[in-house]
Amino acid sequence: MVEAIVQAAVGIGVIISLIFSELLGASAGGIVVPGYIAMYLDKPMQILGTLLVSLMTWGIIRIIGNFTLLFGKRRMVLSILIGFILGWLTRNLVFQNVTIYVLQMQSIGYIVPGLIANWFERQGFMKTISTMTVAAVVVRLLLMVIFKGEV
Repeated sequence: MVEAIVQAAVGIGVIISLIFSELLGASAGGIVVPGYIAMYLDKPMQILGTLLVSLMTWGIIRIIGNFTLLFGKRRMVLSILIGFILGWLTRNLVFQNVTIYVLQMQSIGYIVPGLIANWFERQGFMKTISTMTVAAVVVRLLLMVIFKGEV
């Protein structure tokens, strides 16, 4: 049942993300992000952890961008790589006693923070956060309807 919910969340998230992108001209932080965020709406500390990792990734990308040309695929790959590394650190090294056991503040997934950071750079923080939040809520509501509240 859990696997079916996760698959549905990602699939519905892709559809909602595409609709938002086409109708509103705004991305929800990457095409798979709304589905993953929707699955964790009941765990705000993990969402906060993901956003913090995304912000750190965005900051590092901006600093690197001062010294080198970063655009397109190069920026995307670097964002995902840095987000992956920082996300891994939040799970295993830096705040292990605080995040994993007490506050559950580690990031969601490994590529989600990098995708969000890339969209922070492309369309700005507020537009990305706003679109991502609304899309995730819509996905979660649809999941609740489809699975009769068992999400």
